[in-house]
Amino acid sequence: MKLIKSPYMIFASLLAVAALSSFAVLLFITLGGKKAEKKSERLILGFSQIGSESAWRTRNTQSIFEAAEKNDIQILFDDARQKQENQLRAIRSFIVYQVDVIAFVPIVEDGWDDVLKEARRAGIPVIVVDRQINSDKSLYAGFLGENSVEEGRRAARFLMRKCAEENSPVNILEIRGTENSSVVSGRAEGFREEISADKKFRIIHCENGDFLRSRGKEIADRLIQKNRDSGIFKNDGIYFDGQKIDVIYSHNDSMTLGILDSFADYGINPADSIIISFDAEQKSIDSLVAGKLNCVVECNPNLGEMLMILVKKAASGRQIPRITYNDETVFTEDDDFTLYEPRGY
Repeated sequence: MKLIKSPYMIFASLLAVAALSSFAVLLFITLGGKKAEKKSERLILGFSQIGSESAWRTRNTQSIFEAAEKNDIQILFDDARQKQENQLRAIRSFIVYQVDVIAFVPIVEDGWDDVLKEARRAGIPVIVVDRQINSDKSLYAGFLGENSVEEGRRAARFLMRKCAEENSPVNILEIRGTENSSVVSGRAEGFREEISADKKFRIIHCENGDFLRSRGKEIADRLIQKNRDSGIFKNDGIYFDGQKIDVIYSHNDSMTLGILDSFADYGINPADSIIISFDAEQKSIDSLVAGKLNCVVECNPNLGEMLMILVKKAASGRQIPRITYNDETVFTEDDDFTLYEPRGY
């Protein structure tokens, strides 16, 4: 296992290694079946990230590296490359190394109990970051991240205000992220919870875009081309089974930007649809200002400093909060854009 002394400075190289290799970023070493011995008195955090699929995710990782360096905490880092089996292997390697605390961003909600029990037997506290899990809460110290259900509610409240005077049905296309991830479940739940109060809102189609820009474009391309092939193509948006989509509810900016790519290719004006996105990357905020999006619900990636506070508490044996939510806001077409500051990601 490689011990990182200046984590932020070599962050980019770690990501490059992860992209080029089918192996883990870190090499975990055991001798004769014995546990490796720690060689530093500094706190050591084992951190497993799901990947680097977006500007948001890259900023999330950078935030953690920056905060670790600021707090003199060493990181053992692993990029799971969107695979749960890689995360399970990394967490077990952290246990072998006897890190002080383990933190990980779970790609899916289920399948963590066994490895969490192993960490508990080793006396290593575990902090779940960004996405929640379906596990016995006694197996991990706490959760740090977004309130995805509230994010979904915020998106729905904007839509309901915008369509308050609309009497005809409002057809919604939902582009969801990675299946079985808590953020997808939460954003879907919160959104439905709010719009259920008004029967004119109808989710007529859902697709899984896996949080990827390429998948967002692929989904939009297919729906547009299918309508064009039917001989009734109209250049005023996306249709599904002959019904015009009034609202695109996209679970993250990457997929949303892919949809805008498709619209540009087909000459469709995004202003003819209501488009709601999540994350608030700079490119999506620029699209909001340009009139291509209507609402962007922030999901704040800057979790690093709060995570280090929790790491130090957990490492000292103190109890940490069961849930810690990050501060987030909502950006809409009604904002004074001159007040916006650069997002930094």
